[in-house]
Amino acid sequence: MKTEKQDIPWTEKYRPAYFAEVKGQELAIQKVKEFANPFKFIGENATSRTLAPLMKKKQSKKALILHGPPGTGKTTLAIVAAKEAGAELFELNASDLRDKKKLQEILKPALEQKSLLSHAKIILIDEVDGISKIDLGGLSELLVLIEESNVPIIITANDIWDRRFNPLRAKAELIKVREIDYRTIRDILIKILNKEKLFINPDVLTTIAIKVKGDVRAAINDLQAIVKIKDFSGITFDERNKEIDIFNALKFILKEKPSEETLRIFDYVNLPLDEIILWVEENIPLEYGGEELARACDLLSKADVFKGRIYKQQYWRFLIYESFFLSYGISASKKTAKTGFTIYKKPERILKIWLHNQRTAKKKSIAQKYAKHVHVGEKRALNEFPIIKNFIKSNQNIQKELKLDEEEIEYLGK
Repeated sequence: MKTEKQDIPWTEKYRPAYFAEVKGQELAIQKVKEFANPFKFIGENATSRTLAPLMKKKQSKKALILHGPPGTGKTTLAIVAAKEAGAELFELNASDLRDKKKLQEILKPALEQKSLLSHAKIILIDEVDGISKIDLGGLSELLVLIEESNVPIIITANDIWDRRFNPLRAKAELIKVREIDYRTIRDILIKILNKEKLFINPDVLTTIAIKVKGDVRAAINDLQAIVKIKDFSGITFDERNKEIDIFNALKFILKEKPSEETLRIFDYVNLPLDEIILWVEENIPLEYGGEELARACDLLSKADVFKGRIYKQQYWRFLIYESFFLSYGISASKKTAKTGFTIYKKPERILKIWLHNQRTAKKKSIAQKYAKHVHVGEKRALNEFPIIKNFIKSNQNIQKELKLDEEEIEYLGK
């Protein structure tokens, strides 16, 4: 059965065909071109009809990793690179990287054989971070094949910073594909509506663009889903869950150059700002040294000063300053972006606070049971606890009468 035109997903129907049509990723586009140029077949305006002149420069790395959040155009950049070059695109997914044997059967011939339809070839390995930890044999073989390859290999990943990808990162050029600004996303949606000869209230488009948090694919899917709705008054758009862990947030702050995105990075971390301060404090020395470290520590102290003013004076408007110093300020303390992989540490102060809270909790629960049993105030029981602790500890009958659990009895013995 022939697919109806209106049933074609708009994400495919309006996928960019050339670099000029890709919006919001200018730096990534430039990097892709720089990577592909030494392979002799792609230039600034190269298409299937106009090939670039032979390049004398030799590419130092044969693989390129496009990494960044979902829906930002990583796969599209690879597809466009092949089309601009008039090259055949050979696609693999993480499921094709299961083991060494499968890679030898699929990828190795693709690397060795010339394209029958085009003058050149690009290998695309999509979502490499989808490979499981038990499939590392395939990953090892991929590293060997990259070394032997005479054609460019483009790899995409949402998160390439897992430790198991250390060898892969060493063999590849890394390009960060960033979330796209909501204004750019809104413009993309408007162009799609114009081509479809449809109209939607601009406020609705702005809402969609903001809620998807940089995910163009999600925005286009939302747009296609609502175009037939006449009344938008009752429709709501859920914010996309873009939560990231503290390790990736630290990596972004301490390694990347500061940007507008830096200001919002901790908004996506499911930790209180007080605890984030401890994480930053613990890990700054792992990345910064000398003047950079001094500058970062000075800004961290300023963030702590504003935190104190917020709590003491209840001036919650100071929260913006605390967040600014902690994110953009510390990120801007470094002279250049950092490279390499760093193992970030959990703050020792958090562990000490947790242990202290555990001890305090046991002390409080014992004092509460004692106070209730002898009809005194809990505050008095806590004040007299050193004395109370000794005679409860020395008498198992009292422990049974107070119904102390094993952890509380263990605490008494410390």
